[in-house]
Amino acid sequence: MRKLLENTKKHFNRRTWITLIIVCAALLLELISAAQYYYTKHLLEDELEKKASIEITMKAILVKSMLNATEQVLNSHEDNISKELSDLKSVGNTMKSILQANSYFQGVGLALKPGYYNNQDELCEPWAFNKDDSIIVRQNIASRGDHDYTLFPFYTQPMLTGKPYWSDPYIDSVETHSLITTYSIPIIDSKGSTAGVAGIDLSLEWLSDSLNNRHMYPSSFCLLLTEDGNLISQPPKNHTHYKDFDDAARLINDASAEARTVTKSKIKVIEFVNEDGQDACVFFHHMKGNPHWLVAVVCYDNEVYGELYKIRLRTGLLMLLGFLLLGYIIYRFLKNNKRMAQNEKERDRLDTELQVAKRIQSEMLPHDDVSHSNIAIAATLLPAREVGGDIYDYFLRDDKLFFCIGDASGKGVASALIMSVTHSMFRSFGSRESNPARIMQNINQAVCHGNDSSMFVTFFIGVLDLPTGRLHYCNAGHDTPIVVAGEPHGLDVNANMALGIVGDWFYEGQEAILAPGDTLLLYTDGLTEAMDAKHRQFGLQRVIDTISRHQGDDPQQLLDALATATSDFVGNAQQSDDLTMLAVRYSPAVEQVILSHDLTVENDLSRIVQVNDFVTEFCDKLNLDKSLTANMRLAIEEAVVNIINYAYPKGEKGDINIVASATSDTVKWVITDNGVAFAPTDAPDVDTSLSAEDRQIGGLGIFLVRQLMDTINYERIDGKNVLTLTKNL
Repeated sequence: MRKLLENTKKHFNRRTWITLIIVCAALLLELISAAQYYYTKHLLEDELEKKASIEITMKAILVKSMLNATEQVLNSHEDNISKELSDLKSVGNTMKSILQANSYFQGVGLALKPGYYNNQDELCEPWAFNKDDSIIVRQNIASRGDHDYTLFPFYTQPMLTGKPYWSDPYIDSVETHSLITTYSIPIIDSKGSTAGVAGIDLSLEWLSDSLNNRHMYPSSFCLLLTEDGNLISQPPKNHTHYKDFDDAARLINDASAEARTVTKSKIKVIEFVNEDGQDACVFFHHMKGNPHWLVAVVCYDNEVYGELYKIRLRTGLLMLLGFLLLGYIIYRFLKNNKRMAQNEKERDRLDTELQVAKRIQSEMLPHDDVSHSNIAIAATLLPAREVGGDIYDYFLRDDKLFFCIGDASGKGVASALIMSVTHSMFRSFGSRESNPARIMQNINQAVCHGNDSSMFVTFFIGVLDLPTGRLHYCNAGHDTPIVVAGEPHGLDVNANMALGIVGDWFYEGQEAILAPGDTLLLYTDGLTEAMDAKHRQFGLQRVIDTISRHQGDDPQQLLDALATATSDFVGNAQQSDDLTMLAVRYSPAVEQVILSHDLTVENDLSRIVQVNDFVTEFCDKLNLDKSLTANMRLAIEEAVVNIINYAYPKGEKGDINIVASATSDTVKWVITDNGVAFAPTDAPDVDTSLSAEDRQIGGLGIFLVRQLMDTINYERIDGKNVLTLTKNL
């Protein structure tokens, strides 16, 4: 009996320990799961705030681009209107020409000071307006009873202050009965007196569709309000949450509503629950400048965190199953040797970490082939361990090839982590910036921030313009690339400082021209410093010799030859460093042009009609669809207006040359001017402080041109701006 009790007690203690371990493990897993859940939710919240900031910025840019274009048009005609005050018919012709060149304006008017012509208290307001695709000019629409413009802010404010003025949106009661806003400026006559106010009426009916065209989430919508909180634009009535716009506007106008400021941004957010019980939040911010309107975007939690909620549920079910398995595993561990269990656990942990790191590093590399007839590209990465500190990347944007190669100090997981940050910054900054020196500058600042371990990265960035072969590049302490053309030779590079060392280092960009058939080879020091069993290095001369024997090979064959030569040299010696190579061959395709025309016009907005006729005539000769012709006409018009407004200072004369050419597959427009450097393809810096909204492009902006054309490319060549727009047929 005593022995039985001892065995029972021993068995009970074992079961108790197993149960205790299982419970502790279950609690730990639950804690980890909860931590992961809240950490992931926090990341999603940060991502939501960034997306909302970006969307508000882009919507503000969209509105401001139209307002800025309106201001520029009226300001450019101010002198003409002043000179023509003596002849109202000439004023009417000027207003008509403004509407002809800018079809998106509702009307143009001139409100003269009462009694200006005959010293009597008589109102005079000539007005031109768009109606049913035609322009109507009225000599006078004013009257004391029906339309007394002296009572409207668009007249009283410029007359009182002598400054331009944007009116709050109002309903046009004269002809169109649509929602408009008016930009007005005082007009000074030849005697130096204020003769009246000239204004442009801009319809706001396009705002609802434009602001709610694309959103970060399907049910999101945008609002536009005046500075006083009056609603300008709202979502369409068929929107899923149309009824919520009133609640969102009310919360924005409610000073007692609890609002917080988004981290690192001036944008504010208010959380609320709609009448259906759905959690939502409204982000909002005032536009800078005049008018001081407010842009808001509303998002719903079920779309932001929906997948996270599903993952949480699935994780709970899997954890329940995992607890059962964990109990069995612990039971087996108790029967085995403690040291063996510890070794097994350590090996599994290391293998898991390395496999995850290896997969992450592999996923960072470009997997899609770059499809362009002007280049061939190949790359290879051979880490010395499961993970390494080398990286390469390439992608196409605006008919340019962006590519890079880099080598982080050290080896293993730490190097892979610092390189992953560098790689993500290259993708991020390269998506909106074409200057490799500025890209390098931004990456260096990001890498230096919080770099307590003092790790550094050698890096090379190249941007190859595919139509011309012009290569812009910037080096940060990396090995000199080799140009495979005739006698292989090194590219002329400035060493600069490696990334992560000096945060305010100024990186200098350089240029070169790749001739057809030239190949550019980039590599890390794992190629030249590969060592054999006697610790001899492969060396640069062996690289040159191998290239010389394989000059006629395509990029992939060239890399294979170098890899084979390196492997043969190293033999059975262990690989000492990561080895990465990237080869780009420039081989522009020769296209057979079936039609070509050119046109040269002065940098004057009145020439837009001539440009439109030129585009229409060229497209008609190609028998293109009318809608395609209209799109290309609009894109070319917008590009030329941008050049007139920005490439030439006000009052400076210059020419704009347009060359149109067509092949069986494409239509290409090359627009050249001698103005100041003006790169419209550089996307605005996505800054959550909204400072980017001041960097506008004339007219509807480069965003419209990107939508209408398939590729858009800008280069500064021999002191000229060269903008190439291509449409695939």
